[in-house]
Amino acid sequence: MLTFHIITIFPQSFDSYLNESILARAIKDKKIKIKFYNPKDYVKEGRVDFKPYGGGPGMVMKAEPVIKAIEKAVGKKKLVKILFLSPSGKKFDNQLAKQYSQKFKDIIIVSGNYEGIDSRVKKVFKMQDISIGDYILTGGALPAMVMIDVISRQIKGVLGKEESLEENRISSSEVYTRPEVIKYKKQEYKVPKVLLSGHHKKIDEWRSHRK
Repeated sequence: MLTFHIITIFPQSFDSYLNESILARAIKDKKIKIKFYNPKDYVKEGRVDFKPYGGGPGMVMKAEPVIKAIEKAVGKKKLVKILFLSPSGKKFDNQLAKQYSQKFKDIIIVSGNYEGIDSRVKKVFKMQDISIGDYILTGGALPAMVMIDVISRQIKGVLGKEESLEENRISSSEVYTRPEVIKYKKQEYKVPKVLLSGHHKKIDEWRSHRK
């Protein structure tokens, strides 16, 4: 079973996504496990964030509580992957997800907020900077959920059938189901004839041109 250890000050923001559909079933079937570590729980006094040195807008998460949360997540584990969510990190993709799912049983995802996390955290632990895209989000919860989803679907049994993995079969951005014809404002919209033909080679060719 693959366990995701999420470092976040907003663990409740994950609830709605993890408690529904495929990931909820994967957790129930013990294909994956999600554990949360809140840096706020490791603050002795004061707050978890403070103004940045050198000036600038916003607040920066302090290093010490994040370090303690990661330390708790690592525990005595020998083979663990620590991922640090960063806009400047390595671009996350299916290939990386497959690699992580096959190589590790414990993945720690460090999810920051505000203006980020004190950079000394990355000097204490060996970790990999990861980005899910060329844009900036208001926090690390969404990227963490994206990564949990993409990595989890690489685990055998999570999707039910291996052929459900789109990247392992010929798939198309266009999909259709019943009824064969729908009407909207006097216009008829039909399912492409090739999909009704039963000719699998022609169907695969059609799909390959619509990725």
